[in-house]
Amino acid sequence: MPQKLRFDALQEALRRELRRRIAGGALTGTLLAESTGFRQGHISNFLNRRRSLSLEALDRVLESQNLSVLDLIPADQTRTAERESALRSVETVPVVSPAAAAQQRVTAADILEYAHVPEAALQYARERPSPARALWQRFVGVRVDAMQAAAMEPLLRQGSIVILDRHATTLTLYRAQAPPIYAVRRGQAFHLCFLEIEEYWLVLRPRNPEIPVRLIATSSGESARDLVLGRVCYILSEA
Repeated sequence: MPQKLRFDALQEALRRELRRRIAGGALTGTLLAESTGFRQGHISNFLNRRRSLSLEALDRVLESQNLSVLDLIPADQTRTAERESALRSVETVPVVSPAAAAQQRVTAADILEYAHVPEAALQYARERPSPARALWQRFVGVRVDAMQAAAMEPLLRQGSIVILDRHATTLTLYRAQAPPIYAVRRGQAFHLCFLEIEEYWLVLRPRNPEIPVRLIATSSGESARDLVLGRVCYILSEA
């Protein structure tokens, strides 16, 4: 069995991992604050060792970064079999163009590259798909372009990959502090946004207040839900 890790040592291990991700460009203090619902000053104080986190706050930070306590335990304190099992728990997701992401199934010709996503990051998406989506390949990735990044900064960065759960087309809040990002398509346009549905209209809200809100009307015989490609369930940022 792994040795016990003291609570203060666990916090220090988490602090080092967060600082490593920030130094590598995969994370910012602002993004961490957004994903956990804490004030940026609270995060800054923790990263700079001016305060500690409560157990509840620690859980929220771990969840936002798809980390577990096992990830923070040094290798010499962890059973080799457990660590190897954790390393194998990765799912390969095809990365495609926005146009291909709107298709029921992607073909080999549609795949631009592959993203390797922690299996745990996809497990929380347990929503039962609508009959229209039951046969759709569930998870696909799309690279974020400059316009999409500008609308959702600092949550999204240009060149990052968003993993879409295409079975998730209902507006469900998984975390009250972190509203989900949705992918919406209309013709050739592909939007990443916060989303509201008002009868026959989709309200596309950007994170950046300088970008205007978009309204999309549904066509005859089309529901607003038909335009929702899916919910962003994981983000892979470029280092």
